[in-house]
Amino acid sequence: MSEKVTVYKEKMEKTIATLESEYAAIRAGRANPHVLDRIMVDYYGVPTPLNQVGNITVPEPRLLQIQPWDASLIKAIEKAINMSELGINPNTDGKVVRLVFPELTEERRVALTKDVKKKGEEAKIAIRNIRRDALDIFKKKEKAHEITEDELSDLTDEMQKITDEHIAAIDKKAEIKSKDILSV
Repeated sequence: MSEKVTVYKEKMEKTIATLESEYAAIRAGRANPHVLDRIMVDYYGVPTPLNQVGNITVPEPRLLQIQPWDASLIKAIEKAINMSELGINPNTDGKVVRLVFPELTEERRVALTKDVKKKGEEAKIAIRNIRRDALDIFKKKEKAHEITEDELSDLTDEMQKITDEHIAAIDKKAEIKSKDILSV
């Protein structure tokens, strides 16, 4: 792989990493600590990620348990969860916060798979945009006589191959996440 293409491949890898983190935040009927990744808690006036203010465990398949390191944060954690788009009411006993994940309805599962496909399409568009930008730069270099026509052709072919690989990877990840959501 040429140096000129490596930069764009790294950008495509970052796009896929972003997609994976978005998929991790979509709950699939089972308790997954990653659904809490985007929740920020007011920790003495500083917005802090929930996973940095306490221990998050999964004692049962549909139960998340959050044990803050500072018991005074219980109310702040409850408030942050209630304000989030999680749609789950936290239960607390003064020491730990419990989140019970209800069984997903068939309707909700279908809606979540549509969301997975939409995020996958957005990632594919980002990959194609990276390819387009790379090809534009390669064409400008060819016009400026920095590279030859043959090099332009080789770079174009290489970019297309990398693009195809990344789009196939996105399709695979979307398919796996959709199956995960639809499995009861």
